[in-house]
Amino acid sequence: MLAVHNNRTTPIRQAHPSLYRRHQPGSVGIVRRQYAHFEMPLHLRGGGRLERFTLAYETYGRLNADRSNAILICHALSGDAHVAGYHTADPNEKPGWWDDAVGPGKMFDTNRFCVICSNVIGGCQGSTGPSSLAPDGRRYGLRFPFVTVQDMVAAQRHLLDYLGIERLFAVGGGSMGGMQALQWAIDYPERVGACLFIASTPRSSAQNIAFNEIGRQAIYADPNWNGGDYYDGPRPERGLAVARMVGHVTYMSETSLEQKFGRRAQHGRLKYNFDVDFAVESYLKHQGQKFVERFDANSYLYITKALDYYDAADGYGSLAAAVARTRSPFLVVSISSDWLYTEAQARELVHALEAQKREVEHHHVEASFGHDSFLVEVETMTHIVGGYLDRLWARQAAV
Repeated sequence: MLAVHNNRTTPIRQAHPSLYRRHQPGSVGIVRRQYAHFEMPLHLRGGGRLERFTLAYETYGRLNADRSNAILICHALSGDAHVAGYHTADPNEKPGWWDDAVGPGKMFDTNRFCVICSNVIGGCQGSTGPSSLAPDGRRYGLRFPFVTVQDMVAAQRHLLDYLGIERLFAVGGGSMGGMQALQWAIDYPERVGACLFIASTPRSSAQNIAFNEIGRQAIYADPNWNGGDYYDGPRPERGLAVARMVGHVTYMSETSLEQKFGRRAQHGRLKYNFDVDFAVESYLKHQGQKFVERFDANSYLYITKALDYYDAADGYGSLAAAVARTRSPFLVVSISSDWLYTEAQARELVHALEAQKREVEHHHVEASFGHDSFLVEVETMTHIVGGYLDRLWARQAAV
């Protein structure tokens, strides 16, 4: 297969499972989650505010003397600050969510870069969100104010100030992470060296909003949701599991589902009942069960709403006017089988950037894994994203 981009072609390499473990050269090893506490208000786009807030974050690699080698990776809906490595020596622990991409010699090479990743505001993995304690000592629940992608970025800006980093070598991410990266380039253009916009969109479409609403309705329908006030009792696990199942289908493609499961019976033969009969049913049920072990239902509601609200043109009149604020070069990556955030949506950003004569490189990758291809096609993404960062590094060194 070939991916065509800018009149060049790139061979697609076969994806493979991670072979790195904590003791091998390619792993960042054991890392720890850190916390930045801000005793100041965060004013939010929707009109609310947080009187004080916390961001959980992790770092990999070291800052150089002039602090010019920092890369901020922004996570997607279900992600968190733990992008790579391990928290313990337990051999059964799974590594961070993009472990194949972060480490010595990897896509984000920690021999060269200091990589930072923080859990977004509204999340549930250490940053202030609806499951956090409010100033009155009770969980926020639905008293938590609405947040947007712009608010997530504003909170991250405080984190960079806290870390003493004035300018990022690059900011990037896939899916919702790409939205944050784009917003960084728009809102804080003087602090962004390059923007890596991967498998994302400059605005959520009606279809995107529709799927998110189905997931939210599943949570609302759970008898344990209790209007979001469930922290002292049973949690709405069934509703959240269904929401995750719906979302997970949008991350895959019909081709990948057929290749992985087809119509295969889970127990060797069809039983003709309402138990799990097909292998794909078992897979989705497993994904839902795993998700409820690490995620908060209210955070799911707030973050999917932030996705729905996202439109980079909001407040500027047009996308072209919004990206006119940017100063950095852009790498845009789209996936052929991604029907969640499509090639057309990525090209909308590319055309807006070109209209403003911004430097942009677009790679359209032929891959069959759907939206999640940016996580699964490790070698291809390393070739594209890692190669792009190599060229930027060489350019910077030549100045």
